Amino acid sequence: MTEDGTEKARRDRVFLVVVDDSPERAVALRYACLRAAKGGGRVTLLRVVEPVEQSEWAGIGSMMQEERREEAEALLAGLAAQVKELTGGMPMLVIREGRMADELLALLDEDPRISILVLATSAGGKGPGPLITALTGRLAGKMTVPMTIVPGEMSEAELDRVT
Repeated sequence: MTEDGTEKARRDRVFLVVVDDSPERAVALRYACLRAAKGGGRVTLLRVVEPVEQSEWAGIGSMMQEERREEAEALLAGLAAQVKELTGGMPMLVIREGRMADELLALLDEDPRISILVLATSAGGKGPGPLITALTGRLAGKMTVPMTIVPGEMSEAELDRVT
């Protein structure tokens, strides 16, 4: 039996979640996982490691950058277990070094498998957050995939209901 184009497109759909240090990251991650599990698709996790400020002590800067990368790897490994539990599949893990918006846009340009970017707004009425503000403002013309913006205060029950 052959697979029709609709089923293949659903299976190939990739939901990208930016892994930052905000509490809302958990909301975006759960939303993406539930969408992937219920509607077909996979999850990709992106962690961007900001560059270390240049210092006179190049060895220390290099060591700090390596520590940041190791922390990113450990964080993504833990989140990958959550993704597997919710979706049944392992996510794709991406670590990049640079500025968040630049690296995100570069990844979207480079990886045609990514079909939806999932972000969550800041909780507590603090506004959408700096990345959403940039991507819906000055960088909007550079977006190459649709973006789903999830309210950062949604509960697990509400996420289950809307996905």
